Amino acid sequence: MISDTNTEKRGRLLAVGDIHGCRELLEQLMEKVGPTQDDQVVFLGDYIDRGPDSAGVIDDLIDFGARFPRTVFLKGNHEAMFLDYLADRDPLSFLINGGENTLESYGGEDAVPCAHRDFLAALRTSFATEDFVFVHAGLRPEVPLEEQSEHDLIWIRGEFLHSGYDWGKTVVFGHTPQQEPLLTENRIGIDTGAVYGRYLTCCDVQERRFWHAGGEPAKRRKFFIF
Repeated sequence: MISDTNTEKRGRLLAVGDIHGCRELLEQLMEKVGPTQDDQVVFLGDYIDRGPDSAGVIDDLIDFGARFPRTVFLKGNHEAMFLDYLADRDPLSFLINGGENTLESYGGEDAVPCAHRDFLAALRTSFATEDFVFVHAGLRPEVPLEEQSEHDLIWIRGEFLHSGYDWGKTVVFGHTPQQEPLLTENRIGIDTGAVYGRYLTCCDVQERRFWHAGGEPAKRRKFFIF
């Protein structure tokens, strides 16, 4: 379910794509962006798995949220799998999708601190302003914003990516790795495959300005899915 959140229009409205344990790239990206108290930053989820330092990324995000209280942290499908693993609901899905790297960064499941568990449990599935809706994966076509399911918000791919449906807001999302940011009239996709040797992206969604950390952005290539 998605509901509008009234936010005072000041500073920049920034979105950060999938980090996947790439702590150094996150640090480099934030140095380039230079967020201030006037900005609002929305992290789109998938902070963990596959990369070398998921625990360090969560540490940095918790610290970032303390310094910038207007920050919004969304849940990605990898955080959902981690929560299921910690609750002993579906351990295999987490482990085969990069979870072993996450556990290694903590030194084992028992070493995951309470502050990190609380951070994961508090993640939101969406955030909306007057002109933008932020989700991890996308939206199901023909379904009103307020009726979207959590599963679609964190898992959907093809049905969203290949649809021309207009929800009346620009949809800002990650989840599907792309060679370069996907930029259309009503969609901004910014998972640019940091953990696959490409780069981590931040976007000022109002100005459509981008910052990158990591590999050089590819030029004039269509996005792809894997």
